[in-house]
Amino acid sequence: MANLLTILRMILCVIAIEFLFTRRPDLVFASMFITLFVIVLDGLDGYVARSLKETSKFGSVFDILGDRVVENLYWIAFASLGWVGVWVPMVVVTRGILTDGFRSIALSQGYTAFGSSTMMKNKFCHFLTASRFSRAVYGVAKTLVFLMLIIAYIPNIEYLNIMTIDNYTWFVAIQPNLALTADILVYITVAMCIIRAIPVFVESKRYINNDKEQV
Repeated sequence: MANLLTILRMILCVIAIEFLFTRRPDLVFASMFITLFVIVLDGLDGYVARSLKETSKFGSVFDILGDRVVENLYWIAFASLGWVGVWVPMVVVTRGILTDGFRSIALSQGYTAFGSSTMMKNKFCHFLTASRFSRAVYGVAKTLVFLMLIIAYIPNIEYLNIMTIDNYTWFVAIQPNLALTADILVYITVAMCIIRAIPVFVESKRYINNDKEQV
């Protein structure tokens, strides 16, 4: 069931992004709600796996793959739409490839990124990267920045069909503030993305050394 939820959120992510590129107001609003649901599913699949006792190393890896697909597709889409600089997906995608590469060394020795068999043995490193608190905070940050970007950067004229003149004028007036808030959230989220990767590189040293000893 948990793996099906991971597949579902990847499919919904593609649909939400496709809706964004239509620039139709009704589909854009639908994309906002789908995006929120996708992020909620990110936390739900782990809960379902634990509740149904379906936790496995494959499920742990597949969950991370789902995270990568969703996160990377959104950032690439936002860069394509001109809402964020191209440096954002470059940083996020590169970070994901590097961390997953280092995690694969630990996985070959029986350790996963999260869960009871996590590779994160240092308590501080575990807190920054693998703890439920850290993952939840990062999930909230992604939710806020994705939704704020959608709200702030959709061309204003698209809303004339569904908003009154007064509301439209109000939206235009606050749009620069929304855009600034979105930009700030982008920097915060990318910073968190990088910070949460550092412990993976630190902890990987022990598994790289073990790998050398086994050769």
